[in-house]
Amino acid sequence: MTTTFAILGSGGWGTAIAVLLAQSNHRVRLWSAHAEAAKQLNEARENVRLLPGVPIPESVIITDDAGEATDGADCWVTAIPTAYLRNTLSRFVGVGGNVPVISLTKGIEVSTFQRPSEIIGELLGERNIAVLSGPSHAEEVVRGMPTSVTVAAADLNLAVWVQRRFGTDRFRVYTSGDLIGVELAGALKNVVGIAAGVCDGLGFGDNAKAALLTRGLVEMTRFGVAHGAEPATFMGLAGIGDLMTTCFSPHGRNRRVGYRLGKGEPLSAVLAGPQVAEGVYTSRTVYDRITQMRLDAPIMTAVYRVLHEGQSPLSAVQDLMTRQPKHERV
Repeated sequence: MTTTFAILGSGGWGTAIAVLLAQSNHRVRLWSAHAEAAKQLNEARENVRLLPGVPIPESVIITDDAGEATDGADCWVTAIPTAYLRNTLSRFVGVGGNVPVISLTKGIEVSTFQRPSEIIGELLGERNIAVLSGPSHAEEVVRGMPTSVTVAAADLNLAVWVQRRFGTDRFRVYTSGDLIGVELAGALKNVVGIAAGVCDGLGFGDNAKAALLTRGLVEMTRFGVAHGAEPATFMGLAGIGDLMTTCFSPHGRNRRVGYRLGKGEPLSAVLAGPQVAEGVYTSRTVYDRITQMRLDAPIMTAVYRVLHEGQSPLSAVQDLMTRQPKHERV
């Protein structure tokens, strides 16, 4: 069952999946958008900046050439941040055959409100598309720490195909038919993750963090269902599972953004990088949709106001705590 994978994107997650698949004796081509980055990866055989100390197997072909990466591949895997997905994938229009695509991207495009699978379908034409998501920090996956994720596809046969090829005794894969829910959960948890970081940065305790995650999950579910997702998806790995990882782990980029804001760092310094925090972009487009659809999502609204309207984190928390009392299940 050896398969040839073209992994588009050589960041931490793309590199981790390349290592995972190569260790299962699949043929792997890891594509970088930048020639210099591909050269450095080839020379070091290690993603020094994002995954230090983890060797990339010699069997993994690292290239910045789109044709070399995709020629003869059985499947493409996109590991490109949402903000860059459209422009980056435009290099692959008309390249390769009509093979299935697995998206690892978590986010929503700001200008169009399109999910990653929708962007992929628009640019690459009719493809069988799956989405892999869940609590899966690259830093842990690449070091063989036990991890469980969900793969969703409209075609359940594709989901099972991915499950069989990605699954190992350290990387357990469940299948789902709710592609919309899995993608939205992966995007929305980043927004709540920023709120969790703010909570930590302000020095609030366990009570506040537990309430934030609980009510944040309610908002995620409400938003998802309004857009055609299944509510049960948000109770699973792609929902509450990924949410917990994002909100508690020191690896979480979105939590780190919120933490630094809560500590009083200027927004411009926090957003300077070096890694992309998807929740920053997602918060804007989610807020626009919340407003248009008149959805009740006070936590995600507060994140938007802190990030894009300059409200102070402490003021945003105060607004949340002093809202009109209501029934919990509403």
